Amino acid sequence: MSGVRNRRRAERQDRRLAAGRGVMAAAASAVVALGTVAGLVSTAGRGGEDGTARPEVRSSPVTVPLPARPSRTPSAPEQSPAPSPSPAAPAVSATPSPKSRPTGGPRTPAAAGRLYRHPQSQVLDWVREHRDDPRRPLIESRIAAHPAAVWFPEYDPGRIAGRVRAVTSGAAASGRVPVLVPYAIPDRDCGGASRGGAPDLAAYDAWIRQFAAGLGDGPVIVVLEPDSIALADCLADDRRAARYGSLARAARTLKAANPRARVYFDAGHSGWHPVAKQAAELRAAGAATSGDGIFTNVSNFHGTAEEARYARRVLDALGGPPGLGAVIDTSRNGNGAPRRGAWCDPAGRALGRAPTTGTGEARIDAYLWVKLPGESDGCRGAAGTFTPDYAYDLATG
Repeated sequence: MSGVRNRRRAERQDRRLAAGRGVMAAAASAVVALGTVAGLVSTAGRGGEDGTARPEVRSSPVTVPLPARPSRTPSAPEQSPAPSPSPAAPAVSATPSPKSRPTGGPRTPAAAGRLYRHPQSQVLDWVREHRDDPRRPLIESRIAAHPAAVWFPEYDPGRIAGRVRAVTSGAAASGRVPVLVPYAIPDRDCGGASRGGAPDLAAYDAWIRQFAAGLGDGPVIVVLEPDSIALADCLADDRRAARYGSLARAARTLKAANPRARVYFDAGHSGWHPVAKQAAELRAAGAATSGDGIFTNVSNFHGTAEEARYARRVLDALGGPPGLGAVIDTSRNGNGAPRRGAWCDPAGRALGRAPTTGTGEARIDAYLWVKLPGESDGCRGAAGTFTPDYAYDLATG
């Protein structure tokens, strides 16, 4: 009988995971399929004319189709100058409607400033190679011209500091704020398609110390380990507690290395966990005392207003100092979430608010493009690859 009970318990857990993730995951599941994500930077054996390490970004993140999983990933391949956007094509507006502005005005986050667009990405490659494509002007101005996060999904001790430094130094030289995504927590993705990460938490702690060594001293935004908290139910209580301790240490390490870094913890999205549960898990992970707030909607589709309400409720329940804020992934949420369970390049989606640290919303520090629009979840194109038809649909949605 104990075997039957255990099997039924495992089946119930699988169903809860599938339902909880809802639309939220797919692209990160692709990290493993190609072995690296867009935004992965390598400085090995490369040097710039000024003697500084120059980034070499490898193939983009991929997504392996899985039932009712979330989605994630950004971009950055092949090095060459970024194209200038077409002036004729209008960019997506980042200005919130007057009704949404708080009367007292929001605080200014420490990392406020223009966000950094990494000079390598699949969309930039496509724009350079398809100058005569009629879709190019719109894709260029509405997607390629905007900054996106840079992901670091590879456990690469000894090299990670240089990879991070290549991005932060480029951002500092341009007077911009980079968005970095460390993604190497052990037991990543609960053993799903994005399984991997550091071999254990001691190795992860050491990797994060090296990551921190590349942060420099300029403003930087860190989206710390997507899914590491919202998707932690698969871990036994002791392993979950150990992970949360490591996340708290990671945030303190990053901020000690660069006091201008703003570090945000995983809060899933508004369609996943109830506010009280998500806040309790965040509190256990040190989000109230070790970082600067939370992030939501990574690679998902929930509307910005919906996510902002959810984030503020989670922050209220979380407690902590009054300066804690939230950042929201708005890369594909212009038309809100699709029908329940649709996660793989769902039809009818659109670009959301353009990336900015000037949201005009109380306690919302930034709208970010953590997932680069146009990189497929695996249905419109090969998982993790830039798909111009999909990008064009998002840009015109």
